Amino acid sequence: MKKYDLVIIGGGAAGFAAATKANDIGARALIVNSDLPIGGTCVNVGCIPSKVLLEMAYDFSYGKNSRFESLDYKLNGWVDFKRVIEEKDKIVAKIRQRNYIDVVSSFKTVDYVEGKGYIRSPNEISINGEIYWADKIIIATGSSPRVLPLKGIEKVNYLTNRTALSLENLPKSIIVIGAGPLGLEFAQMFAMFGSKVFVIEKEPRILPLEEPEISLTLKHLLERWDIEFFTGAEIKEVFQDGKMKILKLKMGEDEFVLKADEILLATGVTPNTSNLGLENAGVEVDGRGFIKVDDTLRTSSKNIWAAGDCIGKMFLETVAAKEGNIAATNALEGKNLKIDYESIPHAVFTFPQVASVGLTEKELMRRLNICACRTVNFSSVPKAIAVKRDEGLIKMVINPRDATVVGVHIVSHDAAEIINSAGIAVKFKLTIYDIIDTTFVFPTFSEALKIASLAFTRDISVMSCCIV
Repeated sequence: MKKYDLVIIGGGAAGFAAATKANDIGARALIVNSDLPIGGTCVNVGCIPSKVLLEMAYDFSYGKNSRFESLDYKLNGWVDFKRVIEEKDKIVAKIRQRNYIDVVSSFKTVDYVEGKGYIRSPNEISINGEIYWADKIIIATGSSPRVLPLKGIEKVNYLTNRTALSLENLPKSIIVIGAGPLGLEFAQMFAMFGSKVFVIEKEPRILPLEEPEISLTLKHLLERWDIEFFTGAEIKEVFQDGKMKILKLKMGEDEFVLKADEILLATGVTPNTSNLGLENAGVEVDGRGFIKVDDTLRTSSKNIWAAGDCIGKMFLETVAAKEGNIAATNALEGKNLKIDYESIPHAVFTFPQVASVGLTEKELMRRLNICACRTVNFSSVPKAIAVKRDEGLIKMVINPRDATVVGVHIVSHDAAEIINSAGIAVKFKLTIYDIIDTTFVFPTFSEALKIASLAFTRDISVMSCCIV
């Protein structure tokens, strides 16, 4: 029986972060991976391929939708969608090779094996019929697309984010069910390539977890791409007539029928925690199947930790990697490190982007019963005006008792870049005066952070650029 200090079940971001930590301290570790290729969701069917397709779609559509009056020309271009997917696959393969396969080869104390890991006891793992001993175990098995139990869905050839990434032909029309980050990114990608897109959302607004101002602004901007939204909608039935997919939905007292070539389910994820033998080690899961962990990412079994999507905290590659590192550190070094989830930023890579970090106005009011906020349009940001990207806004939330920045929410060009600085402000509890006292590069979109801070102290509508 082969023995290891640590066995990691899962070869995605969380698993590789844990393996890297083990290798750094010289611990003997084993990664076991199944389902998706090495690298897991992010590189294969998540962050990387979706952003590649979004960027390609934007490049394709840009000339037809220039924001500059002097570039008012029309293109009668067409897209070879099969070649688009092939190029995406090449880029994914290159990144998978560089960031995962080559990394495995560089490890000195970490082994890698393909196969289904099954937990036989708190210290025993079965892989491909062979038993391995582990002093400690980290479960990092990720998640899979969630399929809602819609009436008739089992008889429909629907798409998920995984299968949509492998389409060979661009659909003339597509219905996207779900207006969260995943649904909106795919919706805009297909719209920019030329598909007619319908988006269905059961909540009253898109991106329901974001600030209302952010959601409403993004919806208005996405409608420019001829995307039709149906919010507050109840799906009554889904069925298929030939190759055409048909959706019956209800909004208030009205009922609609939508038809499209494809239906894409972007309705969240479900954890990959079944058939792992968790019960053999006393590892508990919640009602949805996510593994229960404490603040140190330890499960209900003292020798087992868990990280990434399978614990259901935040479904982000960066979070999975952070959790994997901390789980390995705690497991191998006996520490009790924890994660401050509230200072972790997230983004939606639409055009324009959405990005947020920290508390919303509603959440701060719930905690303190007091709040101070400022919402500033990007028409107040010189760089945005200069390059005609002044749509969007930034909302800053502060604790009025000490002026600390507790939340920043943005819809804008390059919002995903701006939010990193905002994340530092939230993490280290900077005040608006700390930001005001900082000299920013001019002209930049990130000056929006300083202008939003200044909005708490002065009338920014009559403010010179040099004040920034």
